[in-house]
Parts: sequence; C-alpha cells; structure tokens
Amino acid sequence: MKQDVDLDSVVRKRIRGLRVARGWSLDDLAARCFLSPSTLSRIETGHRRIALDQLTLIARALGTTLDQLVGPPEDDDVVIRPHRDMARGMTTWLLSREAGPHGVTAAKIRIAKPAPRRGTDALGVHPGRDRFTVLSGTVELLLGERAILVEAGAAAEFSTMIPHAFGAHDGPAEILCVLDHGGQRTHLQP
Repeated sequence: MKQDVDLDSVVRKRIRGLRVARGWSLDDLAARCFLSPSTLSRIETGHRRIALDQLTLIARALGTTLDQLVGPPEDDDVVIRPHRDMARGMTTWLLSREAGPHGVTAAKIRIAKPAPRRGTDALGVHPGRDRFTVLSGTVELLLGERAILVEAGAAAEFSTMIPHAFGAHDGPAEILCVLDHGGQRTHLQP
C-alpha cells in the first residue's frame, strides 16, 4: 500500500514540476487539458484522486507520455563510473547513457599514452565527424599527414574520413568529446 501512496505522490510532483518548468500557471495548463484550474490544484496537492482519463489529458498537455508520468521513480545508479582500457592508455566516462540527438555520445576521456607513430596501422577512418575540447594537458592529433597539438582550452573538429588518431603529448591529457555513432564505436570500444 505504501508503494501506491509513494507513486501517487511522485505523479503529483511530476505534474506540478512539468507545469512549473514550462512557466505555466494552473490556468495555462487547465486551458490545455480541458480541466478546471481548481481540479488541477486539488490533483497537484493530493486533495483529489486522479482519474486515468484526467492523467491522459494532463500528460498530453504537458508534452509527455502517460508511461513517463506514472512510471516508477528511477533509482538507477546516478554515478558515472570510469572504464579503464590499460592497453590503449585511456580512461573513459560516458556522460550520456543513451545516444543523444542525431546519435551523438558525449564522453570525458583521460589519455595517458602518446599518439601512435606514423607508418603504423593505428590511424583509423570511419564515417562522421569527431569533436573534442581539451580540458587539461595537450593532445597530439594525427590527421592525415599533419600532427596538430591541441592545448588545454582549445577544441578540434574534423571529418573522420581523414585517417586520424590522437594521444597525450608530454604527459596525460583530458578531453571532453562529442562522437557520432562511428566515432563511438571506434574510439570508445576496445
């Protein structure tokens, strides 16, 4: 029974939170879901039971789904744990659990190993574009025939159809990168 009461409270808080986040008054939401402002007020404060048909109207007006509105509270681990790849000299923190808009993934990467030497098969190619900002240290970006030093505070963005690789220059470096699907497979997978 307590679980039902807790879920009921969560649903009410979600309704109010979404309404307030949109900058809407009770009157604004009421006009969008065809309920009276007093009914919405009583729903949000727990002084009225919520009917399924009301929830459907409210969810639609708030631009969400009924599942998102009434789903159980997420209790997933919110801490992002690093993935260490000793062979590649990289530690990665995925900053997005799911691919974002247009299939991009954000990650923080600590690079300990230098860039591979020219003449090796270490330069990769894949469809898409890579983007990164150097948070600390200096990154050596091998891009085709060029070797580019990207220092802390600077950023790089390039077509990944050009053979490329990167590594730390004169000590460890940290980057924040935004990778498309091809970049994620290439740079974040061992």
